[in-house]
Amino acid sequence: MLRVALTGGIATGKSYCLARFASLGVPTIDADWLAREAVAPGSRALEQVTARFGSSILKTDGSLDRASLGRIVFSDRAARADLEAIVHPEVYRRISEWLATLPPRTRLAIADIPLLFETGHTHDFDRVVVVTCEPREQIRRIIARDGLSEREARARLDAQWPLDEKEARGNYVIRTDGTVADTDSQVKTVYEMLNAES
Repeated sequence: MLRVALTGGIATGKSYCLARFASLGVPTIDADWLAREAVAPGSRALEQVTARFGSSILKTDGSLDRASLGRIVFSDRAARADLEAIVHPEVYRRISEWLATLPPRTRLAIADIPLLFETGHTHDFDRVVVVTCEPREQIRRIIARDGLSEREARARLDAQWPLDEKEARGNYVIRTDGTVADTDSQVKTVYEMLNAES
């Protein structure tokens, strides 16, 4: 089985591309979803996060207030590193378990991992697909999608590696600056190339 990581920057279109790969029959998993699951109420990771950041990052129902935590970690590099040290090992453990439980004849599986390069886990995968677009388009999408100010959007970009560095290290690149049809065409091409390798 070819183990593939799909990565890129915030708001580059990774989730859209992952959904397109899934529609082509590829088993997929999303690290952002796993990260949310890892800090669900009652989880050990949420206890650790609360111990580190205080109860002000919890909602009244005991769940994580992601907006409150985001304001802290995207303005403080050390705080972000502490959070990642709690959540990332759990996310990678869950990805490994998922890969191990796929049917034996699975040719190709894709995990969407936004911080693949930043966490140093490229060695866990056989191929890396980088989803990218122009940084100004990222900013526009973040503001439109998340309701953040431009300053807050730039802080999130600054927390990740520059896209050109990721592109240089990837095996395949999908650009999402163009039309949806163009992105779909690139996904299909990469899918066919990965299938040929598996």
